[in-house]
Amino acid sequence: MSTQTASSTPRTASPCNGASWLAQALIAEGVDTLFGYPGGAIMPFYDALHGSDLKHVLVRHEQGAAFAANGYARASGRVGVCVATSGPGASNLVTGIADAMLDSVPMVVITGQVATPLMGTDAFQELDVFGMTMPIVKHSFLVRRVEDLPRVVAEAFRIARSGRPGPVLIDFPKDVQVGDASGLAPHVPLDIDDVPRAADASLHAALALVSQAQRPVVYAGGGVALGNAVDVFRDFVNATRIPAVLTLKGLGALPPDNPLNLGMLGMHGTRAANLAVQECDLLIVVGARFDDRATGKLSEFAPHARVIHMDPDACEIGKLRHADAAINGDIVGALKALTLPCAAHVHGRHAVARRQWLETCQQRARDHAARYDAPGDGVYAPALLKRLSEIVPGAVVSCDVGQHQMWVAQHWRFSHPRQHLTSGALGAMGFGLPAAIGAQLALREQAPHDPQEPEACVVCVSGDGSFLMNVQELATVARYRLPVKIVLLDNQALGMVRQWQELFFEQRYSEIDLSDNPDFATLASAFGIPATRIDRADDVEDALQALVHAPGPALLHVAIDQKANVWPLVPPNRNNAEMLDGDEVPGPAAQASNSPTPENPSHALPA
Repeated sequence: MSTQTASSTPRTASPCNGASWLAQALIAEGVDTLFGYPGGAIMPFYDALHGSDLKHVLVRHEQGAAFAANGYARASGRVGVCVATSGPGASNLVTGIADAMLDSVPMVVITGQVATPLMGTDAFQELDVFGMTMPIVKHSFLVRRVEDLPRVVAEAFRIARSGRPGPVLIDFPKDVQVGDASGLAPHVPLDIDDVPRAADASLHAALALVSQAQRPVVYAGGGVALGNAVDVFRDFVNATRIPAVLTLKGLGALPPDNPLNLGMLGMHGTRAANLAVQECDLLIVVGARFDDRATGKLSEFAPHARVIHMDPDACEIGKLRHADAAINGDIVGALKALTLPCAAHVHGRHAVARRQWLETCQQRARDHAARYDAPGDGVYAPALLKRLSEIVPGAVVSCDVGQHQMWVAQHWRFSHPRQHLTSGALGAMGFGLPAAIGAQLALREQAPHDPQEPEACVVCVSGDGSFLMNVQELATVARYRLPVKIVLLDNQALGMVRQWQELFFEQRYSEIDLSDNPDFATLASAFGIPATRIDRADDVEDALQALVHAPGPALLHVAIDQKANVWPLVPPNRNNAEMLDGDEVPGPAAQASNSPTPENPSHALPA
């Protein structure tokens, strides 16, 4: 039996140490909820949390903490905060940090670190998280002295919020956490940097291009929501009567029933959207970045169009496509300045051509509208998702990655971009459930929960492959009684990989079989979460009604056909006009030429 001397007894944290000062600083920054998992090097901070006004949500894996903070930030527009210990705790955060960086999500990530005298000695659970995360954060801080805390914390939150948002890391050594902070003044947050106003010359250049255009299209992305420009963007589109296409992260920027909304463009976009872009003579790009999933073969994207590109991030303008009018700066101000002058051209010298163009675009949208009358008795996932979006029109939807992600993008009727939480640029499986946890807590804070009233609805749509990647977070859902509604689409396969192997790898199915999945309803029940399983279309309506009216969390396990594919699909290294539908399968020669190769890396892997 070991004995413990008085000198080895853990010292009770002082109320004036670095850890307690940080806890109070977080409150001063407006943080009320953080997500984390404790461990040795971060224990002084967790001691400071005891009895504080901060609400800490204990997840069951550090990746869950990063994704939950990520979902919290996406749903609320506020900074998400997550915490982990050193070593494996910090490394487990990396995927969630990368996702925040690539999708421009404001986060502050706090990691414990071994004491500064031990750094560089390969101490227990020492890891250079500062260096490891440098490519995937806006900035990293290693706090070497207690006196540096006020500057570091203020700068971390300012950087995370300012300009193009993103994650910031604070690596917090243990000796700094317990160091004396009694001499530090209370924390004072810094103001966010103002986004510069767009140059008048660029606005004049844009207006000149609009005046000459006969077939203009607006191409809008996630920057519309990030720039708080949803309302002015809608005003611009409605006033100018220019048809619009949206990226995955831009969905909701226009209401789904707006007749100018042609839907999502790109690899799994609508035919109306893709054809409009391919035939337009002017592309007005608002907060989008010419991502490869949106453009298809970049050299053939919008081949006849001149480009107006407005974005607060100067690095995006001209990065992949030359901008004839480059509008760098505040999107809100730029759209306001252009709305009335551009609207005047609705009745200008090209009025007839533009009216015919709009009619052509809208007719295509009608001709190629999605159908939901799938034959057979089985559940048709697009129809189920469309129906659920009608039942809970204001719901926040958190998606995992794969076929179900694309079905949600195609068939859910989003009325605002913050309703749609999806791992866009990184495409991280396992995102959906922890992000839904963060979103549900964000909504709870925005409208404090009345036990007599149902909470705002958060729906997690997942696939059987993605769900098992962070299934442990069912324990977090159950512990905090979060009324997240989970729709699990189960085709017993890695569906998107299987679809690509069918189409582009001559049906050589390799390691996509998930037929040994657990019974998901029983699994959910083991966590105390009620669950139902369906496999027939006749059962969909009753099952959805039961799901949304469940008083707390609930899971609906939906068995679907493994052969169901996502359509349309733009094959790799093809332009967006060359879409495949369900009745079109490329021949062997096309398969060979479209197979991913080192020379064709942009579409080398499915989403």
